[in-house]
Parts: sequence; C-alpha cells; structure tokens
Amino acid sequence: MTSKQKPQPEARALDPAAMAKLYADIAEKSGALISKFMTRAAGQGMPEIKDELGIAKAFFDAWGRVFADPMRMAELQMKLWQDYTSLWQNSMLKMMGQQAAPVAEPGKTDRRFRHDDWENNFLYDCVKQSYLIAARHLHHSLASVDGLDDKTAKKVDFYTRQYIDALSPSNFLITNPEAMRETVNSGGQNLVKGLNNLLEDLSRGNGEQLKVRMTDSEAFSLGGNLATTKGKVVFQNDIMQLIQYEPLTDKVHATPLLIIPPWINKFYILDMRENNSFVRWAVEQGHTVFIISWVNPDETLAHKRFDDYLTEGSLAALDVIRDITGEAKANVIGYCLGGTLLASTLAWLAAKKQERISSATFFVTMIDFERPGELEVFIDEQQVSALEKKMDKRGYLEGSEMATTFNMLRANDLIWSFVVNNYLMGRDPFPFDLLHWNGDSTRMPAAMHSFYLRNMYLKNLLRKPGALTIAGIPIDITQAKTPAYFISTVEDHIAPWQSTYAGARLLKGPVRFVLGGSGHIAGIINPPAANKYGYWTNKKLPEQPDEWLSSATQHAGSWWTDWAQWVGVHAGAQLEPRVPGKGKYKALEDAPGSYVKRRIG
Repeated sequence: MTSKQKPQPEARALDPAAMAKLYADIAEKSGALISKFMTRAAGQGMPEIKDELGIAKAFFDAWGRVFADPMRMAELQMKLWQDYTSLWQNSMLKMMGQQAAPVAEPGKTDRRFRHDDWENNFLYDCVKQSYLIAARHLHHSLASVDGLDDKTAKKVDFYTRQYIDALSPSNFLITNPEAMRETVNSGGQNLVKGLNNLLEDLSRGNGEQLKVRMTDSEAFSLGGNLATTKGKVVFQNDIMQLIQYEPLTDKVHATPLLIIPPWINKFYILDMRENNSFVRWAVEQGHTVFIISWVNPDETLAHKRFDDYLTEGSLAALDVIRDITGEAKANVIGYCLGGTLLASTLAWLAAKKQERISSATFFVTMIDFERPGELEVFIDEQQVSALEKKMDKRGYLEGSEMATTFNMLRANDLIWSFVVNNYLMGRDPFPFDLLHWNGDSTRMPAAMHSFYLRNMYLKNLLRKPGALTIAGIPIDITQAKTPAYFISTVEDHIAPWQSTYAGARLLKGPVRFVLGGSGHIAGIINPPAANKYGYWTNKKLPEQPDEWLSSATQHAGSWWTDWAQWVGVHAGAQLEPRVPGKGKYKALEDAPGSYVKRRIG
C-alpha cells in the first residue's frame, strides 16, 4: 500500500434482517418517486426543451469552426493517433514486465486516480491513460478554436471540462478498481446500499433533481457543536438579526467591530468551531464583535432590493452599534458579497458626507467585476433573463441552485467524488463541518438578486462614478477615503485575486492589500494556530497585480496576525467590557439566533 492510498475499513456482511429492511426501503422510495413522476408528467405533458444557458449554441459555433478547417482537423486527429499508438506500445512493454514512461498522467492535485491499481494494474492503467489522452485532445480541440468571442470561448471551455469530468472512468463501476474490489468483497452489498443512497438523494430533491449528500448533517447542530461563541441577538428586522458577542478580555477596544457576511451563505463559516472561529479569535483580541445574521428569505420577501440590504442591513447595524456602544464609528469587515455591500455603504456614506466607519476590511471581495473568473460562464444577458423569469414565479432564487453553480467550479471534488463514495462504494458521507455549512444554502430575494447580477456582473457599475443609485443616492466608490484592508487568496475561483486587486485600487484612502494562500474559504478561515499557507504583502499598489506580486514579501503563518496589527491602529483606547443585552437593546435570544437555523427546501 502506498502512502497516497488510505486504508479502507473492511466491508461488513449484513444479516438477512438488515438486507430485508434495505430492500424494503428501496422498494418504498422507488414507488414514491415513480408515483410523483407519473403525477407530474400527467399534469405537465412533454417538457419543452430549451437552451437557457446557451450551451448548445456555443458548442454549435465551436464545432462549426473546427470542421470548417480540414487541415487543423487532420492535424488534431494525427496527434491523437500518435498518442494512442504510443500508449499501445508502452502498454505492451509494461505487460511484458518492462518499464515504460506514461503517455498521459493526472495532475498532482487530481485525487480520482489515487488507488494503487490505477498505476500497477495493466488494464486500469491503460484505461486511465486512454481517458486522459482523449480528455486532453478534446479540450485542446475546443479550447483553441479561432474566431469565437470571449464569452462563448469561456463557456465552451468550461462545459467541455464538465463533460470530460463526468466521463471519467473513476465514475463508473466497471472501470473503477476500488469500486470493483468493494463489490467483490461485499458480495454486491455496496451497490444495493448505493442504490438506496441514490433513491434517498432523489427523494430529497422531490424527484426533480439529484441532491447529492456531501456529509452527515445530522452530526451537527448550530449552538451545539457549531457557532458556539457566546453572545446575544440584540436587534432584528425583516432581513437580519444583529448578534453581539460576550467579551473574553478584561479590557476591550473602544471602537466596535461589525462583520457583514455574504447572504449567499450563512454567517457561521466565521464561527465554526472554537479552534477555527474568526469571531471568537477577534473577541479574544479585545474587540466588541457584532455580526449580521441574514434571514433565509421566502416569497414574502421577494420585493427586498439591494437598497434594503444597505438601509436595513449595514446602515441599520451601524445605528444599533452606535446606540449600544456610544461610539460614532465602527471598524467593519465585509466577506465576499458582504464586502460588495460594504463598498456600496462606504460610497453611500461618502456621498452623504457621513463618517461612520473607522476602517474597512474586505475578505475576498470584488468591487470591479470586469474579470469575475469562471462565474462569468453563468452570467450573460440570456442566462440572467432566464433566471429572472424563474425567480419571478417563485419570488426568490433557490439556494440549492446557487450551491450547484459553485460546486460545478470544482466538480471532481464537490460532485463526482461524492457520487463515487455514495453510489458506487455504498458508503454514507463522512461528517464534515465545512461541507455541512456548504450544503446549508440560502435563498436570494428576486429583486435583490436581479439588481446584483445586472448592475455588478453584467454592467460593472459599482466602479463607475455616479453610475449606480442606491437608496436614492448616486454613489461613487472612488470618493471613499476610509482606510481599507483587502485580503484575497491566490487560489480563489469565486473572486479571483487579480479582480479584487483592481477593486482595491479604486478607493482613495490608504489601502493595504494582502494575498493569502489557498482559496475562497480555507484561505480566510486560517487561524494562526494552524500555521498554514502563508501570505504576501507589499506597501505599494502598482497598476498590474502581477507587478505587485513580483515585488511582494512572503510571510509564514496566518494573515490574521497581520490584520490584527493593522486594525489595532483604528481600534481606539481600552475600555471596560461591554455585556450584550445590558443597555438600551435587550437580548432577544442567545446566539447564534433563529434566523441562521431556518432551513428551507
């Protein structure tokens, strides 16, 4: 057994009673799903086939251009033939016991082919390399088509990779050596259990979609083993609850700290467990910490706009914090979409000539949306219009649809690995807190989400002075002079650091830009005790991000300590601790509150 292959527990034979119960569950779930399908089909008739995402058109254009160039087609076919010939020759040498260099190898981070048999078994090694060769040539053929516009080219590239990933031999029983071994060892019980898991996931999607379970969510409870930092809900309105956390130090900084999380996800990513909770760590640094917990909206909040998230969200929170602490200003953190709201708030306050924010910290936040990364594939006029029609019917965007979009950006890790584990191996998902949070999705009010997609992603108006009006005020982010700290991550596939860097240069106040390791979540939830990833700093902000990185200084450990030193300058004098619920605003309930526990669908 190699170091890269983890030992698996031996399959346990099920007794006849357990097998009978399993078959009964399968029969019951199958019958219920078939009944739902027949009822739905009788009422709807034949479904209309639409190309709402524009995928078919994009591939039609791409293949049309490929076939229009016979010389290039011949060249591509010749290269493919040469690679397969080399694979056949090397496979013959390997079968005869001789060493032969592989024609194609998976990437270092590709975990699909970790089992020893993919390398040591002649047949599986041949299957693996054959797939990798075909994948490489198909991707190259479509990724390098001349004459496609930029958006179409990106769409073709992205969905070609989705198609390639879906057809990996690791996703099928007969070509997955680990699944085949499990089938032999268990006498096929893994397939029976896998079928039961599949039917259960279909049932969770009401028979209309497959909701693949990533973790055992029954293992977690908010306020139990997640989101355990002690505090009180001190204010609430239609769209948010405001939580104030109990102090953990003898003295606290005068300037309070407000955290604005994204409303695409729930806030407890910042308060998962005691040893990786940013909230608890900030409290331990002597900050009076407040955090917004956004509501999980239904159709009754369909009318809520981006304006409302500013007036009833960030501005309302600042008003309450001022009343509780007596401080006119607060240090404010915005995470992802929460950071975009923070930028809008800074611009709105600048237009009103109000000084309410002492410093602004942006976690992986885009302000300039010119280059939004792979999410751009899902956002064009055709797709936004189709999404708006769907939202208008329900009053919101279903959270699971947004989660699926993000999961597709890392399909092998966040989709196909669980298909293999749950359905081929017949295993129950492992209890993992981060994946529980990832699956605890939230809805988006129709009016707000339409405004956000159109004005930020499609039109990129936030960066243009006076082009965007929020709560009746034309705003200009370039007039914001508040000291700002930007932390981005080098592997972020949702908010690429080059794009967040462009946004950082729009602000007119002093800006510190820091680049952390890892990605959108792990790079932010990186406590100093973990001593992972490292980060880069540079006092200058040249025009090009690559120029910034080339002259940046690399540091070991977590960027949290760098931020603590920076925000300390804006934190004020030391005061007696503030106890939540003891002043004008009484405690409504214990943290984490009821809004975050609301799960819909």
